[in-house]
Amino acid sequence: MASVVGSADKPPALHGHSFLKKTFHKLTNCHHCSETLWGPIQQGFSCEVCHFVVHDRCLKVVVSPCSSIAASLIKNPVAHCWSEQLNTKRKFCNVCRRKLDDSLSIHCEICEYFVHTDCQDFAVPDCKENATYLPGKQLNFVQHQHHWREGNLPSNSKCAMCKKNCFYADFLSGFRCEWCGVTCHAACHVNMPTECTFGVLEPIYLPPHAVSIPRTEVPMEAIIGVQVRRKDTLSREYSCPRSISEEFSSGDAGRYRELEEYAQSHSQGKERQDKQNKDREDRDEDIVKVYDGNNSFKKRIFRTISVAKQAPLQQVLTQALRAFHITKDPDSFHLTDIYSTDEEVLQDPTPVLNLTRKEGKRPAVFLRFRDRDNDSGEVRVYPGKLQVSKAFCTVPVDSNSTVRDMIKEALKRFGLEAYSPDDYRCSEKLLDRGVTERVLSSNERPWEIMKQLGKDSIRQMELMRFYLQLKQDPHGPNLALFVGNLPPSLSERNYENILTGYLSKDDIYTSIGPIYYEYGSMVITYNDSDKAVRALYTLRESKFEDKHLLVMLLPNIEHSMIPPGVQPLLVFVNVKSGGCQGLELITSFRKLLNPYQVFDLDNGGPLPGLYVFRNIQNYKILVCGGDGTIGWVLQCLDNVGQDSQCSSPACAIVPLGTGNDLARVLRWGTGYNGGEDPLNLLRDVIDAEEIRLDRWTVVFHPEDKSDDGMKQVNSTGKKRQKLSKLRLVTNEQIKRAVIASTTSEDNSQIFVMNNYFGIGIDADLCLDFHNAREENPNKFNSRLHNKSVYVRMGLRKMVGPKMCKDLRKEMRLEVDGRLIELPQIEGIIILNILSWGSGANPWGPEKEDNFVKPNHWDGMLEIVGVTGVVHLGQIQSGLRSAMRIAQGGHIKIHLSSEIPVQVDGEPWVQSPCDVVVSKSALKATMLKKMKGKMKRRNTEPTMLVSPGTQLAPLPSNDGESPTDPNNTTF
Repeated sequence: MASVVGSADKPPALHGHSFLKKTFHKLTNCHHCSETLWGPIQQGFSCEVCHFVVHDRCLKVVVSPCSSIAASLIKNPVAHCWSEQLNTKRKFCNVCRRKLDDSLSIHCEICEYFVHTDCQDFAVPDCKENATYLPGKQLNFVQHQHHWREGNLPSNSKCAMCKKNCFYADFLSGFRCEWCGVTCHAACHVNMPTECTFGVLEPIYLPPHAVSIPRTEVPMEAIIGVQVRRKDTLSREYSCPRSISEEFSSGDAGRYRELEEYAQSHSQGKERQDKQNKDREDRDEDIVKVYDGNNSFKKRIFRTISVAKQAPLQQVLTQALRAFHITKDPDSFHLTDIYSTDEEVLQDPTPVLNLTRKEGKRPAVFLRFRDRDNDSGEVRVYPGKLQVSKAFCTVPVDSNSTVRDMIKEALKRFGLEAYSPDDYRCSEKLLDRGVTERVLSSNERPWEIMKQLGKDSIRQMELMRFYLQLKQDPHGPNLALFVGNLPPSLSERNYENILTGYLSKDDIYTSIGPIYYEYGSMVITYNDSDKAVRALYTLRESKFEDKHLLVMLLPNIEHSMIPPGVQPLLVFVNVKSGGCQGLELITSFRKLLNPYQVFDLDNGGPLPGLYVFRNIQNYKILVCGGDGTIGWVLQCLDNVGQDSQCSSPACAIVPLGTGNDLARVLRWGTGYNGGEDPLNLLRDVIDAEEIRLDRWTVVFHPEDKSDDGMKQVNSTGKKRQKLSKLRLVTNEQIKRAVIASTTSEDNSQIFVMNNYFGIGIDADLCLDFHNAREENPNKFNSRLHNKSVYVRMGLRKMVGPKMCKDLRKEMRLEVDGRLIELPQIEGIIILNILSWGSGANPWGPEKEDNFVKPNHWDGMLEIVGVTGVVHLGQIQSGLRSAMRIAQGGHIKIHLSSEIPVQVDGEPWVQSPCDVVVSKSALKATMLKKMKGKMKRRNTEPTMLVSPGTQLAPLPSNDGESPTDPNNTTF
C-alpha cells in the first residue's frame, strides 16, 4: 500500500480521512458516488480509521467526515438515548461503517444512529436537538436546518435531487434528514436547500424552537421518560477482537480489559487469534496495548495497535493516536513504557523492541500529553446558543489565565465586547460516551483543566469543550416537577406535609399546583434549577407506603413560537397494550416527531403531557391503546380542561386493545398489528375529520344509605372496595377506572360512559374475564388469547347456573319517562356507539320499524336485549341481532337484586339501586379516519411531500358526521 492522503508530510483534508491506496479482492462500491470500483489492482482508497472507500476521481469531493473528526464538527452536542444491546440485521455501524450482523450493537431511541457496542466510545453525540427555544427571537426569524444522518436509509429511498435510488444494502451510503425524512445521495446532498420544513408532518410537528428544557444535569432520557430494559452488559473480556486492517487495530477494535486470555475462552476466537499471531510473526509485527491515561489504566481498559517490531517512534505514536481518534498535532504527545520502573519515555531507534515485557502479558504503553513542555496553548470556545456567526473561536491561554479572562477574550472574538463578562458563564462539556457538563467558576484555570484531563484521558481531553452561556437560563426561572403515586383525594395541606417530609428545608418548592386530587398527582414549581434537581433525585428515591414516588422534570412549550396553521400532535402510548407493539410505536413516533410531544402512559398517565400542552390553543391528541386507554385520556381531559387553553382537543386512535370498539366506529381499524408504517398513521391523523362523540353520565343511587351502600362483589362472592375509597390507586388502576367514578355525599356513584353500559349476562362474562386477567395479567398479552378466554367462559356459562335468568323480574326500565315492558331476556346493553364486543353490531342493519337510524352524536341511546350466551355468540358472529327495546335520551333503571353490570368494560356486581343515565355536559371531539382513503403503497420513503396533496373525502349518504369543524350540520 502507498499512502497518498494524510501522510506525515501532507496535512489531512477537511473530511479528516487518512486514505491509503488499496487492492480490493471482492466487488466494492465507492461510498461517495455508490458506483462500483473496477480494475485488477489498487482500484481505490480506504480510510485507515473508518474504512470509507472511495474512487480516485471522487477523492477530492468527499463530503462524509471521518469518525476521527466528526465530533469536532458539531456545534451543539446532544447525547444519544441508547437502546439495550441487540443483534441488529441489515444495518451498518455509523462509526466503523461495517455491518452490525455479526456482533452486538446499540442504536439511538431518538434518531437513526447505529453503532457496535465496541464502537460506542467513538459515537458522535449529534442526536436531534429537540429544544432550541431562545427568548427574544421572533418566529419570523427562525429557520430550521436539515439534520443529516448518513446511511441506513429505508429500502425504497429516492434521491430528492436526481430522483434515483439512493438505498444500498451492501455499504453505508446516502443521507437522510432526521426531521423531514428527505433522502439523497452523498454527492447530491451538498446541493440540497439548507432549510427544513418538517415535510408532510409539518401540520402536527412540535417545532424545536418552541420547546425549552431546564439547563440542568438531568439527561434527556429522564425528561422524555425513555424506559430501556437493559440486559446485563456482556463482559468485554470475553469479546473477540475485530481487526480493522492487517497493520493495526483502531476504531472498531474496541476497548479490552486486562485479561490476556480473553479470546482463548472460545475455541473459535483462539483459532482466529492463533492465525493472526502467525501472520504477524511472518510479517515481524507485535501487538502493543495503549492506555490513554490514568483512568483507563485503573479500569484496565485499553486499545491495541499492531506495529512492526522495527517501526520508528513516529509511526508507533501516529498509530496510537489513531487508535483513540486523536487528531491533534503528534508533537504534543509522547509514549511511555508502563512496565518500566519510572515510566520511561520511548525513544528511537526500535522503541517496540525496547519495551519492558512481563511474562504472559503484552507490552503496554501510555499515551501522554507533553504537559511539562506546554505551559501555554490554545483552547476552543463555542458560543452555544448565542446569536453569533462564528461556530467557535480560538483563545490563547497559559497557566495563569482564568476562566473570566477566557470569557472576556471570547466575547471580544465573537464581536460581543460591549457586553459584560459578569453576565456570562463558561461550562466544560465532555463528549465521551454522551455529553456531560460542568459549570466552571470564574477563577479556575482552563489550561490546567486541559492538562489534568490529559493525564486522566487523552480521549477526554480531545473531546472536551468550553461553552459560553448567558447566566440566565433560556428556559426561564420556573422549573416544573410532576409528582405522582401519592394517595388520592387528600387535602392540599396533607400533600404538602408528605412532600416536605421528604425534602430538606433548602429544597422546598416555590409553589404547588395544579393538584390532581383524584389521581394523587400534582405539579410543584421551583425558581432555582439546583434546588429542582436535588428535589428530583430525592423524591425519586422516596417511598410512600412501600411504593416509589413518580417524579418527572417537565419541558416548557412557548405557544407563541408555534407557526400559524400548525396543530401539534400530543401522542400518548400505552406501552403495555398490544404485546410489544406499544414499545415499537413509541420508538417510531419519537423518531418521526419531536420526542417532547410523545408520552409514555406508564409514566404518570396522560396528566404530564396535558400539563405541558396546557398553553397551546389548538392541538390534537393521538391515543395508542385500547378503549380503556382512550377513556382514561378523555377522563383526564375532563379534569384539566378548564385550566387549559384548548379544553377539547380532537383525539385520534391507534387501536392496541382487544375490543377496540370506538376505534372501529371511527374507522381506525380493528387493531394495529405492526404491519402499517407509523408515518402513514400520522398522515392519516393529519387528514382525519373532526367529529363529536356524545358522552353520558351513569349515576347509581344505592338503596342502602350506609357507608357500604354500594358493594362491588366479584363472581366468587368476594367484596371489592369502592374505587373512590381505595387508599392507594396505582397508575394501572387509574387506567382501568376510565369511567371517572366519583362519590357524592349520599353515596351515589357517578360514571362517565363513552361506549356502552351492560346489565346481566354480558356484564357477567366481562366480570369473569376481568377477574381472570387480574389473577394472571401476564397471560393476557394478545388479542387472540383474550378472545379465546371469552369463548371458553361463554361455553361454561351455557352449562352452568344462569345468574341472570329472570332479569326482567329483577329490574324496571323507564326511557324518556315511559315505562318499558321487558321481554324474556338475560341482559340488556345500552349503546352509545354501534360497535360492541370487538366489532359486533347488536342493533343490527337498517329495517322498517319505529326506530330512527342511530349514530354517536344524535343525543340518543339505543337499548337492546340478549336472551342468553348463545344469543351473545350469534351476535358476535353476525348471525343475529339483539332484540331492539327502546331509544331515548334519558333512562332510569331500578335494580331490585344483586346483578352484574359493566360500564365501558369495567365490571362489578351491583347491589340493589336506582340507575339514571343522562346526557353529560362533557363533550369529546374525536378524529375520524377519512372514508375510502386510498391505501398507500409506501413507495415514498421520505416525509418530504407536498402538504397540499391531501385526499378528499368521498361522498357519503350513510348519515355519518359531517366534516365541518363546528359540527353544526347533521
